[in-house]
Amino acid sequence: MIGHEARVFLMVFSTKLQEARNPVRITTLFRKLLCVTSLILVKGVSLSPVGLIVRVRPGWRKPRCGRCGKVAPGYDTRPVRRWQHLALGRMVIWLAYAPRRVQCADCGVLNEEVPWAAGESRFTWEFEELAAYLSQITDRTKVTGLLGIAWLTVGRIVERVVARKLNPGRLDNLRFIGVDEFSYRKRHKYLTVVVDHDRRRIVWAKEGRSYEVLKEFFQTLGVERCFKIEAATIDMAGGYEKAIQEWLPQAEVVFDRFHVQKLASDALDEVRRSIVRELHGSPEEASEVKGTRFVLLKKPEDLSGAEKVKLSEVQRTNRRLYRAYLLKETLGAALDYAQPKRAEGALRRWIGWAVRSRLKPFVRTARTIRRHFDGVLAYVKTRLTNGLVEGINNKLRMIARRAFGFHSAGALIGSLFLSCGGIELNPPIPSNPLEC
Repeated sequence: MIGHEARVFLMVFSTKLQEARNPVRITTLFRKLLCVTSLILVKGVSLSPVGLIVRVRPGWRKPRCGRCGKVAPGYDTRPVRRWQHLALGRMVIWLAYAPRRVQCADCGVLNEEVPWAAGESRFTWEFEELAAYLSQITDRTKVTGLLGIAWLTVGRIVERVVARKLNPGRLDNLRFIGVDEFSYRKRHKYLTVVVDHDRRRIVWAKEGRSYEVLKEFFQTLGVERCFKIEAATIDMAGGYEKAIQEWLPQAEVVFDRFHVQKLASDALDEVRRSIVRELHGSPEEASEVKGTRFVLLKKPEDLSGAEKVKLSEVQRTNRRLYRAYLLKETLGAALDYAQPKRAEGALRRWIGWAVRSRLKPFVRTARTIRRHFDGVLAYVKTRLTNGLVEGINNKLRMIARRAFGFHSAGALIGSLFLSCGGIELNPPIPSNPLEC
């Protein structure tokens, strides 16, 4: 079928060439169709059962080393190789060339560099760019169907594109970073993700979520670049805090506001559940308390009329639960202050009230906030949160779900950098052939 389509394709072009006033050679035609540059010479075209074979060779005369790109003397010639190029409709196009090996003074005996593909890749630059672009917007299974390549091949292409396109200076001039973990598989398989708040992109990721993992990031960063960091946002994971205090003594450790307020919300919910257990013998009263969960967790300004009535009922009939609700809301109000001095006073008053509240969950929460007081107060000074990191984590979940899970952290990290690492792709799009 491919051979028949190829013959029809060439017959149509031959007819058009005969009708044209200024006919062109077939090699020139394919140079225009393939949009090749002056670095690639088209030598001829032939049909094959696997598609259309375009014979090419590099535009430079002297061979170059495939690793360092320096001109080097020839060593011998390898058999003809084929590189898959973008298809024309259903017709697969291959670039064919017998690469030479060169004897480089620095790298040894290697295959020569070719201007249409990278290293040992069997695909052209344009093909890999298209595969990476499709991997950004859809799952790999669909990419394999669209391009006719294996599922594992898509992953290898993504890794090569990320290695080429990822900015090597992404770790320079970091001022505000965010650190968080991401669970990518069951049984406690985690990634540690580091994000640049200024450029709003991921700059580093590694499997694991311990002190040693984050320490490896700081070792990669180096002492000089570490001292340029002014603040780091984290949740209350002890391992991350220890690594930051050790490597960034000059930086503010900022605990994410969401996680701080979540402590109070969880304490409120724990108080509500304990009251429900106490009312086990009174099903009606227990049911009324159960129905207040989302009312108590909502902000006052978001309550509807019926929910405000239910909250008033809680205030009238269950003072202990209403006290827990006020503690939750007062903590949020303390973090709303723009002036650090006022926020500090409000937080200290809140800790004293929570400790005296005789509500065990809030006593534990108060002790936790007291232990991390400087980091909680640093939010008021910097107004930095881990919201950006959490947003990237949500994108990671979408990537993992779209791929139906990842068996290795490396494959997920490659997809993460491709989508959130600031990589700019130039997928091949229809253009004016006269401009090629």
